[in-house]
Amino acid sequence: MSRTFIQCGDVLTLTAPTGGVTSGTPVLIGGLLVVPRTTAAQTLPFDADTEGVHYLPKATGTAWTEGQLLYWDDTAKKVTTVSTSNYRIGCASAAAASGDTSGYIKLNGHAVPTGA
Repeated sequence: MSRTFIQCGDVLTLTAPTGGVTSGTPVLIGGLLVVPRTTAAQTLPFDADTEGVHYLPKATGTAWTEGQLLYWDDTAKKVTTVSTSNYRIGCASAAAASGDTSGYIKLNGHAVPTGA
């Protein structure tokens, strides 16, 4: 292990943004989508998953296939297949029907700007 190593990074302690965070409700911190493990008021620290498979709210109207790239629509607060003006956050870990309101996504743990 190198002397610069701090932690794995799959769980980070972050500062809750305006409005705070709710456990299990995805939130965008900069360009990184995280899933809070705890509920915290704004400016307080909270632990959040940056990776792993999560069952998150899904935009309806489009089906997902396994491995398909997925994006976070921060306006609608839902995962979508639309890349334009959204944040790439991972891929589908299971297929989802167009009418499904949630789906399984493997978070990539990377901060990726809109349209990238």
